[in-house]
Amino acid sequence: MIDNLSLPELVAQMFVVRASGYLFDRQIRYPEWEPTADKLRHYVEKLGVGGVILVGGSAAELSVRSHQLQSWAKFPLLLAADIEEGVGQRFSGATWFGPPMAIAEIAKQNPADAGCYAEQMGAVTAIEARAIGLNWVLAPVVDVNNNPDNPVINVRAFGETPEIVSKLASAFIRGASTQSVLTTAKHFPGHGDTAVDSHLELPVLPHSPSRLAEVELPPFVEAIAHGVDAVMSAHLLIPAWDAEFPATVSRKILMGKLRQELGFQGLIVTDALVMGAIANQYGPNEAAVLAAQAGADVLLMPLDPHGAIQAVCEAVTQGRIPITQIKESVKRIWEAKRKVGLRISEPSQPPLVKPRRKNQTPVVQSGSKNLQSLNSINLSLLATPAATTIAANILRDSLKFGGNLPLAVSPTQKNQPLRNLIVVDDVLACEFLGNHTPAIALPAKFGYELQLIDDRTVSIAHNTNAESFTPTLLQVFIRGNCFRGSAGLTLAAQDLFKQLLTTGELQAVLIYGSPYVLDQFLPHLSPSIPHVFCFGQMPSAQAIALELLFGLDSKPLA
Repeated sequence: MIDNLSLPELVAQMFVVRASGYLFDRQIRYPEWEPTADKLRHYVEKLGVGGVILVGGSAAELSVRSHQLQSWAKFPLLLAADIEEGVGQRFSGATWFGPPMAIAEIAKQNPADAGCYAEQMGAVTAIEARAIGLNWVLAPVVDVNNNPDNPVINVRAFGETPEIVSKLASAFIRGASTQSVLTTAKHFPGHGDTAVDSHLELPVLPHSPSRLAEVELPPFVEAIAHGVDAVMSAHLLIPAWDAEFPATVSRKILMGKLRQELGFQGLIVTDALVMGAIANQYGPNEAAVLAAQAGADVLLMPLDPHGAIQAVCEAVTQGRIPITQIKESVKRIWEAKRKVGLRISEPSQPPLVKPRRKNQTPVVQSGSKNLQSLNSINLSLLATPAATTIAANILRDSLKFGGNLPLAVSPTQKNQPLRNLIVVDDVLACEFLGNHTPAIALPAKFGYELQLIDDRTVSIAHNTNAESFTPTLLQVFIRGNCFRGSAGLTLAAQDLFKQLLTTGELQAVLIYGSPYVLDQFLPHLSPSIPHVFCFGQMPSAQAIALELLFGLDSKPLA
């Protein structure tokens, strides 16, 4: 079958393009990366790309979107998503777990429970992925986050030591392997000990080969031993292994270390080729050529799919990449597709449109043999009581707290102004906050008035209530996020915290996200001031943290 494909068809199978999970073009949020429906259909139907990575929309929308994409496809598609914290992290309505580091926190006291939680998280994620048409889980993260200043890995990691990361990531893979999905260990050979965001620029990992073998590599070795299907490369320069090329475009690293030394025989997939660490240096098309030349099987998120496919084809005809290597990559891709139940067959015929009468809706019959039936979509598998209970228990068991709990709101206080001061990275990007969410709605019941700020609105915060004493509940939502460039306290949060301590207005602190932010607060907090830390930022996490703060009875979060 592979021998019957043209060179452009072979090369196209190596590409996974990004698309919006929303159904309509007017809903596209990142037009530079997410093509319109017409362009997307061209990529999967005419070019024959191998897969699509999806972001945004609800789980129900995604189920329709996945059906739509498979019905368009020239060849059946790998449909992927970065669902490191469950399907609900990217697609609303499904189960959203706290970040993996929450389970690592539990492992400090109860390793057995932590391992069980990681396996359950993997199983639930895989079940819900399949329920909406996804077949490739771009998780787990197996980086060892031993650098508190890491702006991009941070709480996405399963811990700070290779031992705990290896154990928990392997448990996640074990749980996910109960379903027909692909799993992915990332970001090889380890992005944990960096202080630079590779979405913006190229980090350098300066360690010796012995240190890399001791800290960075063990989780990948364990993931491979537990049958992980794919390994994602990191956009990192590692001079001890290759002083010239970053890992994603280094044959010494992808073939020499990953294939030959570690014996990995599954899919090697690049991190997104649009990321600054790689695109800024090589450009979008040459980066794809170099990655394929280095031994990558799957080229993820090219900025210009058509141009990148053409560039790789030209590299083959020029002798830069052997055609045999391209065919080996496509064989691995098709083996992965068969594993998740996709049928590889001859390219499908264009859809047949029956003649219609005037004002009659056209009836379309797909000619694809690989059409995914809507009957395979099962929304009843999403956010089941059992799954949401597991997610809530992980959040509760990983809470950190102290001070005089619960916070008492006296009758006299109810008659004086109270402030619910919420600090976030970016007010415009806070999908986990709204008038209905616990961080806002619950304090309002006690008479707290909302003030929501980020770095761009800090001056407003300084001027508000400047002449009156206002007891303040400070809620801080900060964690490592892509493109932010930092995982620490924003200037807004630092200034406000100092101001509230100086004036004595600080009643209590809630921190959602990074435990390293909690570490920045604790040395300055009076032992009597209540504080609660939760790894999650979603509404369920807010409810759990605030219930503890105010001494409320916990209720099921199903």
